[in-house]
Amino acid sequence: MFVDPSNPLELARLSAPARELAQRLSGTDEVLLMWYPENERVELFVRDVATGAGFHLDVAPGCAIDAFYHPYAYAARRENTDCVVRSGQGSADG
Repeated sequence: MFVDPSNPLELARLSAPARELAQRLSGTDEVLLMWYPENERVELFVRDVATGAGFHLDVAPGCAIDAFYHPYAYAARRENTDCVVRSGQGSADG
């Protein structure tokens, strides 16, 4: 199986102790919610499968399901909420 090292969604799925909590495809957006039990960290990945553009960010466990269902709204307010732990990489314009 080939793994694209530039694709964080593929890398997240292969990280040994990580567990996939939820995954969905909405239009061309793939949304993945991962849990890392060794440090109780939850990470949200969003990627446009058509363009490859995307972002990821850490979220507080108590806000994970909200971030999963509303990733763009969650990312937009990430600096104004207590639910965000830290922001990840922004999407690339190309």
